[in-house]
Amino acid sequence: MDYRFQRRLAAEILGVGESRIWISPDPELREEIEGAVTKADVRALIKRGVIKVIPEKGNAGHASKVRHMQRRKGRRRGMGRRKGVATARLDPKERWMHRIRKIRRYLRYLRDKQVIDRKTYRRLYMLAKGGTFRDLASLKRYMADRGLAPEEKIR
Repeated sequence: MDYRFQRRLAAEILGVGESRIWISPDPELREEIEGAVTKADVRALIKRGVIKVIPEKGNAGHASKVRHMQRRKGRRRGMGRRKGVATARLDPKERWMHRIRKIRRYLRYLRDKQVIDRKTYRRLYMLAKGGTFRDLASLKRYMADRGLAPEEKIR
């Protein structure tokens, strides 16, 4: 039972791959199937249901949907699931926000306590905005190096 030719023709007609063609294993239809050498013959067999298309297999995706819903609730995100450094999981914008807010808060504190004047505050504020300081410690180092405020008041 070599139906390779008929399988190829059926695949061409139905627009699917050869592996998705089902041909009836009924021994009584064997000669009829082997005799189908034209596309018209194969079409007739398809119409009668002797040759059919096997439905496409797909993934239900139910498990992944459930997992996604769990993650939205905050489950399955524990320490054991994490790979890479903590900063890799933090959005760069969020990292910037944390850093700049801390620096600005500190600058406001120094200005309000009159440790630095308004002009110095504004200059340091703009430097911070430009990304000059990697963190609060680098701002303090910068101020100490340039003598912008008494050392004991900076710390």
